[in-house]
Amino acid sequence: MTGSTLPSYDAHADAYTASLRLSVAPMMDWTDAHCREFHRLLAPGARLYTEMVHAKAVIHGDRTRLLAKTALQSPLALQLGGSEPDALAQAARIAADHGFDEVNLNCGCPSDRVQAGRFGACLMREPTLVADCVAAMAQASDVPVTVKCRLGVDDDDDYDAFARFVDGAVAAGASMIVVHARNAWLNGLSPKENRDIPPLRYDWAHRLKRERPALPVVLNGGIAAQALAFEQLAHVDGVMLGRAAYHDPYLLHQLDAALSGAPLRPRAELLRALRPYVEARMAEGVALKHIVRHVLGLFHGQPGGRLYRQVLSEGAHLPGADWALVEQALAATDAAAARRAA
Repeated sequence: MTGSTLPSYDAHADAYTASLRLSVAPMMDWTDAHCREFHRLLAPGARLYTEMVHAKAVIHGDRTRLLAKTALQSPLALQLGGSEPDALAQAARIAADHGFDEVNLNCGCPSDRVQAGRFGACLMREPTLVADCVAAMAQASDVPVTVKCRLGVDDDDDYDAFARFVDGAVAAGASMIVVHARNAWLNGLSPKENRDIPPLRYDWAHRLKRERPALPVVLNGGIAAQALAFEQLAHVDGVMLGRAAYHDPYLLHQLDAALSGAPLRPRAELLRALRPYVEARMAEGVALKHIVRHVLGLFHGQPGGRLYRQVLSEGAHLPGADWALVEQALAATDAAAARRAA
């Protein structure tokens, strides 16, 4: 899609408001500070999210590690887990003090650990508690409070109940709703299966936006192609990429460029832009393997892409691995592409 048919960023809005159109989902073990630095280079206009952090960990844990970020990563939201209004309020206040642009309450994660702690997706069945949590967070913080949820739990199939859940959160102070357009099955499916097996119901998110035109609605779930993203942007305010942004990160760059009108940059150029960050972190003692694991998908579907991943995967954990290994991976990719073109 090209030209005026593309839904575009609002050039006159602030960066946080403009970033509503495209975001990267919070993903446990993936969207850490290293991953977000890379994603920001790929998508200067997108909204980024941290991994989910429990409110009590924010209060009592190692904030230097848990809330690590750079100024480049804004607009950046901290996703919180929890179900105690007072703890969530305190964590939201800490997030604001640390410069986060948004605090997001997780009402969608289906893991066993989340269920045992009475937070995540099981909160879909406690709308009054969610409203109390949101109200406490909104009162404690001067940054936007948002909610990420599913359509329901297990065999729930009641749009009106879903809409009432959303309305309760919004009335309590939520400024935006991110809809992962599947149910969360807490009985019988693993967290991994919950990302694929429950059917997608984009129509519920479309209806929510149609019936509540003033409410910002972002759609998450199964968006792995540029055409699908723009198809959904005709119905909702924003799209949130999950695993696609991680396994095929150049898609994130393509979407951001299409929305902003910026030219596409070559994959190697984008990766080399990460070098100052990599070398700064390595000087602090971070091993190369902890950073480059997030860039393995950059050449997904490209000539030499498998060799690129192999070089990085096999070499990054070795003693003394440094940026030279990344250049070696890029050179191997270039050589494979040249052989294919010959």
